[in-house]
Amino acid sequence: MTHPKLVEAMSRPDFYPHRPEHVELVQTHISYIFIAGDFVYKVKKAVDFGFLDFTTLNKRRRYCSEELRLNRRLAPAVYLEVVKIGVDRNGNIIFGKGKHVVEYAVKMRKIPQERMLKKLILQGEVDCSIMDVIAKKLVDFHRHAETGGKIDKIGGIKTIRRNHDENFAQTESYVDLTIPGYQYSFIKSYIYDFMKRYRRLLAGRVAEQRIRDCHGDLHLEHICITGSGATDAKDLLSEKRYTPDGIVIFDCIEFNERFRYEDVAAEVAFLTMDLDFNGYPDYADAFVSSYINHSHDHEIAKLLNFYKCYYAYVRGKVVGFRIHDIAISQKDRDEAARTASRYFDLAYTYAAFPEKPTLILMAGLMGTGKSVRARCIAPRLGADIIHTDVLRKEILHIEPTNRHHDDFGKGIYSEDMTRTTYEKALELATEKLKSGRSAIIDASYKDRRYRRDAYRAARSVHADFFIIECTCPEDIIRERLDARMSNSKRASDGRWELFQAQKESFHAITEIPARLHIVIDAVQSPEECAYKALVKIKSFSP
Repeated sequence: MTHPKLVEAMSRPDFYPHRPEHVELVQTHISYIFIAGDFVYKVKKAVDFGFLDFTTLNKRRRYCSEELRLNRRLAPAVYLEVVKIGVDRNGNIIFGKGKHVVEYAVKMRKIPQERMLKKLILQGEVDCSIMDVIAKKLVDFHRHAETGGKIDKIGGIKTIRRNHDENFAQTESYVDLTIPGYQYSFIKSYIYDFMKRYRRLLAGRVAEQRIRDCHGDLHLEHICITGSGATDAKDLLSEKRYTPDGIVIFDCIEFNERFRYEDVAAEVAFLTMDLDFNGYPDYADAFVSSYINHSHDHEIAKLLNFYKCYYAYVRGKVVGFRIHDIAISQKDRDEAARTASRYFDLAYTYAAFPEKPTLILMAGLMGTGKSVRARCIAPRLGADIIHTDVLRKEILHIEPTNRHHDDFGKGIYSEDMTRTTYEKALELATEKLKSGRSAIIDASYKDRRYRRDAYRAARSVHADFFIIECTCPEDIIRERLDARMSNSKRASDGRWELFQAQKESFHAITEIPARLHIVIDAVQSPEECAYKALVKIKSFSP
């Protein structure tokens, strides 16, 4: 175990030979980090999480040496040496060996916090072009990283499966604490299905030596843009000031080879996931595009979502461990639970994301909750929603919230206007499908001819297609329609006196393969409806 006096001693400025003005202690679930002036000392906690074991002094010494060696590949000026922490004859913790060694620490040069990539992006000091330079550095790093032999063996399919087996086993007790049970089941099903269907691709990556001794923990907080002292974005990104040499990537995985011996696609996915998590999807897209362009590794596109799901899950797991860490405050444990849940939710989104563009018709009678459920499903599929209630009024240059109490099939809801609206909605959706995005058209789709048109359009651009039909008891529909009429911000003009007419004219959905027709009970919560729809989409996607 860690010496009981160590944290107190290393928190004092007079402990260090260079006598810093003050010392700041930062804790992670596996380390004590002492920021002492211009230097940082990192001590490993005596913990065993299964995937790492720092429980003995010899193990901590070994992994300190590994941390130094491995991180010098991408940050040679930062990682300086492994230092000994000892006790003197009076039992005091001292810098150096002393009477005997009680701990080891990795000594590092302090990295300027104001130059961290996460902070620079947040402050708008760098644009998406920074990702091209980072991609170049990583492509070069991966090209020269070790491969073959033990690395190929450890980084192959068996290890990929083992990593996932471990993830699910270690998070089982966290179900409904940091990850909802339905997300746990959905992600688990997706992962094992992907490994089964793409086993040949995964095996081929090993044969092509795409498995390398990587960084293994590549996220925004491990990248620093040192540049040349530039003070604004234009100067920072200039050709003279900004090169891969000015990028420091630190804190790689040293404690477990199977987390570091991995497909370069996984490394790309980790940073991409972290950019997504922090709300920078444009930077993520730029990074992936640049990496593929510089590496010519086009298979990454097929593997990216699988590995993004893996790393989001890993982050959720690791952050979630902190909820049981008595060394941190209750406030920090509560925040860890919230953050872990966000990571798991992101993993769920990756698991649900379609492998190719998908067109979904959100169909059903008025008041069945189509729009609310469309808004819940769309983010999981990366889909844009086309609301025909809004589109119809846009075509007529009418404010969306401007009420029109026309009779059924009359006025702005005439057959001619409905046809124009549906044709425009399908045109917009098809454009999105061609650009690689998915689309949801939110409309009643009571007439099978419009549904057939949509089905044919999706097939013509090689997109997947589903109809999600919302159903609901009529007493609940009436309540919803009455409430809708009192909401001045809603675009829909649907009301109870029109419901029966629409019901009588609704064509049963029989014109498409049954597996593409998903019926959901919209009495259930939007999230539950979305989950059930996504399960069926994943199960029956061509």
